[in-house]
Amino acid sequence: MTSAIRHVTVDSFDAYALGSFWAEVLGEPLHDDDKPGDPEALIEGAGLLFVTVPEAKSVKNRVHLDIQPQDRTRDEEVERLLALGATLVDDQRRPDGRGWAVLADPEGNEFCVERSAAERADAVG
Repeated sequence: MTSAIRHVTVDSFDAYALGSFWAEVLGEPLHDDDKPGDPEALIEGAGLLFVTVPEAKSVKNRVHLDIQPQDRTRDEEVERLLALGATLVDDQRRPDGRGWAVLADPEGNEFCVERSAAERADAVG
């Protein structure tokens, strides 16, 4: 017998607001039952569950998400996410096109934006 990961759970000050941000990032809807003020919000298609907790984030995440844009470049995705409310934490993009950008969501949870599959393929060819 084995186990499967059902959700990655993210502690949040406001589960619905943070879940809504990530729903925009991923282009996946929040669950139909989720409403503002709910203690939980679920992006079922991504397996992300946001739960409201009383304390704010205080240290660097020990686990973070790496996202890869599907229909735009890494740099275009970084700009889109900044417009949605993310902040740039650490820019590891290199002049040769490699690298990644470390962003934080509106509650300070770090995540990385990597190159798209097309950008990776172009670098090989």
